[in-house]
Amino acid sequence: MTVWRSLDEAVSHVEAGWQQVVEDSPAQEEVRTHLVQLAGAIRAAADGAEPLTDEAPRTVLTRRLLELIRRELLERIRRDPEPPDSKSILTVLGAIEKVHARLEPDWAQHFADRLSGPDGLELVVEVAHDLRSPLTSILFLAETLQRGRSGNINAVQERQLGLIYSAAFGLSSLASDVIELARGGDRLVDLDPIPFSISDILESVRDIVQPIAEEKGLAVRLEAPESDFRVGHPVALSRVLLNLTTNALKFTSEGFVEVAGKQLDDTRIEFSVRDTGRGIPSQAMLTLFEPFRRRQKQGEYAFSGAGLGLSICRKLVEAMRSTLRVETAPDFGTRFYFELALPLADDH
Repeated sequence: MTVWRSLDEAVSHVEAGWQQVVEDSPAQEEVRTHLVQLAGAIRAAADGAEPLTDEAPRTVLTRRLLELIRRELLERIRRDPEPPDSKSILTVLGAIEKVHARLEPDWAQHFADRLSGPDGLELVVEVAHDLRSPLTSILFLAETLQRGRSGNINAVQERQLGLIYSAAFGLSSLASDVIELARGGDRLVDLDPIPFSISDILESVRDIVQPIAEEKGLAVRLEAPESDFRVGHPVALSRVLLNLTTNALKFTSEGFVEVAGKQLDDTRIEFSVRDTGRGIPSQAMLTLFEPFRRRQKQGEYAFSGAGLGLSICRKLVEAMRSTLRVETAPDFGTRFYFELALPLADDH
């Protein structure tokens, strides 16, 4: 299937989905008009022409529809047993980015005006969504290339693609943290506990961060409990461990990072992420879990400029009815840990 046919099908699917959600809405004709204009703009941009005229609508609805088109297009390409070649995929994704940029020609001033207004928080969430969309494209392309679907790659290219994937994943996670924090930061995607494998989560975390660890010459150690299959909230647990492991790698220059799930009794598991880094200074401990904290001076120790990751981790751990704790020392490194009550899964 050609990438343009995939695009046409994606546009049709978005329109059909919108009709289903807002059936008989008076805005349906407006949505259809926007979709036709966006599809034409993407094709024009791919051909090197101006993607949108000055009279074309530049609204939140238009940007939302463009995001839905991109998402549906990538999903169709992912499912296609004979996907289009990488060059044509890059062409259409690049065209979508050009259209997106054209939708907001005066974005800087518009951003400043809205950020200081009553809907400033909503704007931050919109920006986070806008960041996450192209990052999804990068993740998809890096994964496609790594799997050799566009031809063979050598060992150096495979390592570089791994680094690209890890970096894009980190940025995408940061955008997700912004969105989650705006929503409270403690939402459990899997509201009801479900069976899962602790080993699978630990190995998934290691696979994502492995390119970063190898680039720094660090080992990533795993320790799984004897009784592996449990009932709990795997999505939240995975997110917490991944955030903590990424932070640990960032501030460790030699040695290792250990991600462990230690069995305390039949139901309680202690999860921990330990590094052999420099430890956390006492003055940084006071605001460690606060979002949007500021460094007191340039170069001062901080887990991130915004501090969102640890804040989200603490909120998610509390949502799972536990407490995120930390112990640190100059010659020891840093260890974040928390306990969860996870009953054994009956069918394992």
